[in-house]
Amino acid sequence: MYDLPKVCIQGLGFVGAAMATAVAKACDPMGAPMYQVVGVDLDTPEGRRRVESIGSGKFPFPTSDELLERSLAEAVSRGNLTATTDESAYDLADVVVIDVALDIPFRDKEPDLDLRVLEYAVRKVASRIPENSLILVETTVPPGTCETVVAPILWEELEQRGLVRESVHLAHSYERVMPGRDYLDSIIRFWRVYAGATPEAADACEAFLSNIIDVDEFPLTRLSSMTASETAKVMENTYRAANIAFIDEWTKYAEAANVDLFEIIDAIRLRPTHSNIRFPGLGVGGYCLTKDPAFTPAATRQLLDVPGLDFPFSNLTLEVNIAMPMHCAQKLTGLLGGSCKDKQILLLGVSYRQDVGDTRYSPVETLAQALLQGGAKVSAFDPFVTYWPEMKWSLPEQLPEAESFDAVVLATPHRQFQELDLLSWLGNVRPVVLDAVNVLLKSQRDRCRSVGVRVESIGRGDGL
Repeated sequence: MYDLPKVCIQGLGFVGAAMATAVAKACDPMGAPMYQVVGVDLDTPEGRRRVESIGSGKFPFPTSDELLERSLAEAVSRGNLTATTDESAYDLADVVVIDVALDIPFRDKEPDLDLRVLEYAVRKVASRIPENSLILVETTVPPGTCETVVAPILWEELEQRGLVRESVHLAHSYERVMPGRDYLDSIIRFWRVYAGATPEAADACEAFLSNIIDVDEFPLTRLSSMTASETAKVMENTYRAANIAFIDEWTKYAEAANVDLFEIIDAIRLRPTHSNIRFPGLGVGGYCLTKDPAFTPAATRQLLDVPGLDFPFSNLTLEVNIAMPMHCAQKLTGLLGGSCKDKQILLLGVSYRQDVGDTRYSPVETLAQALLQGGAKVSAFDPFVTYWPEMKWSLPEQLPEAESFDAVVLATPHRQFQELDLLSWLGNVRPVVLDAVNVLLKSQRDRCRSVGVRVESIGRGDGL
């Protein structure tokens, strides 16, 4: 087993831990594993927790993907997936996949590209990785990062070791991970874009990815430069964020005009050219769509030295999406008679996406803060979250009793909430129910209203 090529995954967050599992799952035509995989994280409390979790055969984050959980446990059991905080793991690596998290802080509404975390990570790898190895940057980065930041660090470290630039291959390939029920499949059964610093690096990247991904059904796409690959990632995420922002303003129109925007979009989607139009919701959330639209505007000034470019549409996308949870707060306030003061409000769901436990940049956080500022007493329950770090709240493990609440907001469309018998849970209590993420069917809404429960929805007029 230990004679297999060694792959190190640097960073065991939501992407890195899943990527480590995907690589360890790769098998040859005889069913034998192709790689010895080592996940590497920082020697911090959180890093050690992730390492220990993987070492015990458990995915380090709550997940609804049984295939992911089973594949990780199997890889650990057969011995080709381990995890460590020891950076000496890079000494024998044939491939290092960089999956560190990269935030983008905003100062006076202006994005500031602080790449120190990535620079530190690259330097650690470059100072130890053997010759003829591949460094694959999978972290979503501003366009130009690999060519203007990563490559110079790599070359500097190689030179200090007495090695030539071409002795280590550098490539970029972005992930399209979608945490949820198809978490692992979003890696191994999905299209990939990639590029290399040299044709040889691109070839090495292609060979590696072809062993991980079902390329027969989901062929790889090679681009001409790493900057092109980086641009593709942030452009596609900006497109998705803009689609959501577009629906945000039509959501408010639908409620004012007393029409059902879901019904309308179902009709529009029948046109093939418009089949990907989004449904109304609480707003954009998650680690990517909330920040990636700011990457390219910032990169043109701070990395690429391209003056005079403006991105009004991308900037407006960010502004509109950030404001959407406030609309939900205002709507709920209106349903409660114009004030949330001293009202007991329960949020059902705090993560940004269905059936995942990731609360980073969740629009529910903005909603909770707005309700608190209005004087409400806010509680929350999420079947995938026991501690909400952004709010510093411990959440109950079981759905609370309904009797103490003046209002309930369906804020994340978890399967558990879709399957909830709302009336049975409410009993004799009649709080306001606001469905912010299209959880309830029309039959459920009508049944609730028939017994005196006020049910309203984001994206629908009153009583629809």
